[in-house]
Amino acid sequence: MLTKKAKYAFKALIALARNEGNRPMLISDIAEQEQLPKKFLEAILLELKRSGFLGSKKGAGGGYYLMKPAQEIKMSAIIRVIDGPIALLPCVSLNFYERCEECTEDYCGIRDVMREVRDATLKILGDTSIWDMMKKEDELSPEKALPPTQSSGTKGKVSDIVDL
Repeated sequence: MLTKKAKYAFKALIALARNEGNRPMLISDIAEQEQLPKKFLEAILLELKRSGFLGSKKGAGGGYYLMKPAQEIKMSAIIRVIDGPIALLPCVSLNFYERCEECTEDYCGIRDVMREVRDATLKILGDTSIWDMMKKEDELSPEKALPPTQSSGTKGKVSDIVDL
């Protein structure tokens, strides 16, 4: 299950991706815009900064901004940073592997099915970026229009983006 912490991280990253020109945004502005608790959001953004997804600037015009284009920030990477393993069992985790005490891995049906679940989940999460989620929001909600240029710092129109 996706935690609130991860969900809030995605909402904040989408807000930052929408920010035209990738200008720094204040925590209070993100919190207000996305209706997120400011103190909790502050800890999440700091964690994303330490992981290299965000940068920050102090002083006038300061705040947080994306360090990579939104198309390059994948859901799987954010979930791993915020929540840890994606796999439902530690014995099938790629990055957080732990052997199950009661299990013989060579012929465990549960492990085999959970490996398939992990692979299918990773396919979707690894192929889906912040930009993709932003596009999906726009398809579902016409009042959340994409900016005329990509806010990730790269040039081009939304219509120039093809199957990222």
